[in-house]
Amino acid sequence: MIVVGAGVFGAWTATHLRRMGKRVVLVDQMGPANARASSGGESRMARGTYGRDEIYTRMALASLEEWKRLSERSALPLFHRHGVLFCFQEMIDYARDSIAVHERLNLPLEQLDTAALRARWPQMNFDGISFGLFEPEFGGLMARRSVEELVARFVAGGGEYVVAHAAPGADGHTVELDGASRNAAAIVYACGPWLPKVFPEMLGDRIFVTRQEVAFIAPPDGDDSFEASHLPGWADFNGGDLYYGFPSLEGRGFKIARDTHGAVFDPDTGDRRISEDGAALLRTFADRRFPALAGRPFTEFRVCQYENSSNGDFLIDRHPTMEGAYLLGGGSGHGFKHGPEVGRMMAELVANGTAPDARFSLATKATVHHRTVL
Repeated sequence: MIVVGAGVFGAWTATHLRRMGKRVVLVDQMGPANARASSGGESRMARGTYGRDEIYTRMALASLEEWKRLSERSALPLFHRHGVLFCFQEMIDYARDSIAVHERLNLPLEQLDTAALRARWPQMNFDGISFGLFEPEFGGLMARRSVEELVARFVAGGGEYVVAHAAPGADGHTVELDGASRNAAAIVYACGPWLPKVFPEMLGDRIFVTRQEVAFIAPPDGDDSFEASHLPGWADFNGGDLYYGFPSLEGRGFKIARDTHGAVFDPDTGDRRISEDGAALLRTFADRRFPALAGRPFTEFRVCQYENSSNGDFLIDRHPTMEGAYLLGGGSGHGFKHGPEVGRMMAELVANGTAPDARFSLATKATVHHRTVL
């Protein structure tokens, strides 16, 4: 079997297929979680708060156990359990539904009023926030390192890893690797933002690749209040415009990003320098919500991409006309944490014919971009 794409979805798919005893070749054109990949970069949020979408809370929980086991075997930590705080201006359905899901699953979730928030995290300015939801069991995943570790273990366990440019062959059992044909019983295309380029007629108007800007800010010298031991990961429903970020993990600095989908982006040719407007938005929000960061220097910028499905659900399905080919993608900016479960679902589909939930099917992917999964 061949898996094309060594990002988080592809690497976990290859890993699960190997666990099933399959011979697997994992292919990537530039390396696991490389600088252009959606799985690249420093950190990703692991959280279980998903409003009414209980399926994603369950997937996040199952995936977290896999991430923890991988982290325990790694020379350097892959998971930082600093908790995740969601801030709300008022009670909305997303918060109400999240509370109900956590109660059903017996998953710890603290509801904190403004006074409690200020007492616990005085480095944050909670003006305009009426309450918060805190998930103590979740935290940050070291993205690039995690995928690199996973691929290294895949190879050590008997898997084959190849660096090559891949393109679909004449049928679903053939792939062209740097122009040379290679056959397999099944080929999984887990190509991230390149998936609509690989299958333009089918996915060109169903996977929307957008430009996303991230910044790191240097905390005040000698101040440990922005370390993971004192500050959680956080997400702020800022009047419908979601901002999120991380404490300073391993000395990298305070991370901040805006979740609003950016402009259409080409992963091959797109300019990965942050825009002046984007930097200004992140600066303004950081200065307001974290006063001690006002005037502190940016230390790093990063531009990555989301590959969004029409509503934010993943794509885990067979190719509709090429027997033996499978489609995996649509991470939609929230997929990284779910890598272990997504990989398991695809491996089950390939090896046993067990289809995942219907919401992950190609048939549900529309041509109008309207995200409902947050």
